[in-house]
Amino acid sequence: MKQVAERYYFLSIGIFLSFLLVWEITARGIALAFILPSPTEVIIRLWELREPLLLTHLPATLSIILVGLIISVLLGTGLASWMSWNTTAEKAFYPLLIASQTIPVIALAPIFVLWFGYSIWSKVAVAVLITFFPITVNTFDGLRSTSRELKELMRTMGASRKDIFLKLSLPSALPSFFSGLKVAVTLSVIGAAIGEWLGAQEGLGYFSRRMMTQFDGAGVFAPIVLLSLVGVLLFIGVVVLEKWILKWRSYT
Repeated sequence: MKQVAERYYFLSIGIFLSFLLVWEITARGIALAFILPSPTEVIIRLWELREPLLLTHLPATLSIILVGLIISVLLGTGLASWMSWNTTAEKAFYPLLIASQTIPVIALAPIFVLWFGYSIWSKVAVAVLITFFPITVNTFDGLRSTSRELKELMRTMGASRKDIFLKLSLPSALPSFFSGLKVAVTLSVIGAAIGEWLGAQEGLGYFSRRMMTQFDGAGVFAPIVLLSLVGVLLFIGVVVLEKWILKWRSYT
């Protein structure tokens, strides 16, 4: 099984390298770097801009992502627990939760800038709006899918509703929670970038937008590469945390 997994990893790397090769050939054939820079030009520009990107703009974006994720986890798990505990809360808030995802985030981002100005909170609000939904819904589905037979068994053993929730429902919902969190961490990068694009004074999204006004194609792509790396590393971090916490769950 391990050899099969390694083979798939090599296949993924091969596809990615083939994509970069096609991109490099196409970009050099077009020869319009301000529209489509080649991967080598992006890497060179990334190295040239390493100081402002890594020392100023990357920390600003990371702070938005982390604060947004913390707020989303606290609010999402809290609301999911409340809805699973209280049927009235489920009927009242679940439709609102679904409706919140029908509103284009790109339309709300300027409103957040009006409310919070160019501070970190306007960008955090965008990140929370995007990441709150998958965490809440996945956690709620995990809580609701707790085995009924195990619940009945615990009741016959004298367990209270609180005991069932804390000792059965919450542990059973952890895999679903981490599934939602893995989606949320990648979306948080998008939310931070959108917020910075529409109103910020620093950050990778802001820097990319500034390079666009200067017709610097490689400069536009350089912070995007960093954003992609941040998303991948956050995803890997959640996977590692999930495997560490859910040691009882078998992984293949």
